[in-house]
Amino acid sequence: MALVRILEVEPLAGFVVRLKLTNGEEVERNLGPLLHGPIFEALRLDESRLRQVRAMDGTLVWPGGVDLCPDTVIWGGLPPSDAAASAA
Repeated sequence: MALVRILEVEPLAGFVVRLKLTNGEEVERNLGPLLHGPIFEALRLDESRLRQVRAMDGTLVWPGGVDLCPDTVIWGGLPPSDAAASAA
């Protein structure tokens, strides 16, 4: 089974983005709870910087080398099949 990754991203209001995924689904995700730590400070404090998000190589990236793990963005953790395997 191929990993689901992010093809396109559209910033919406606040920290919410709409994602088009490689499996054909479109989902909305609130990135706010994922933006922890000093590397994300500029994104938390400046919505114009947050809106510079792009989909690249299946994940979300911003200028300056900031990115988010696609599994965390898409699933809120490991993909369902990986999570089940880790629990075993």
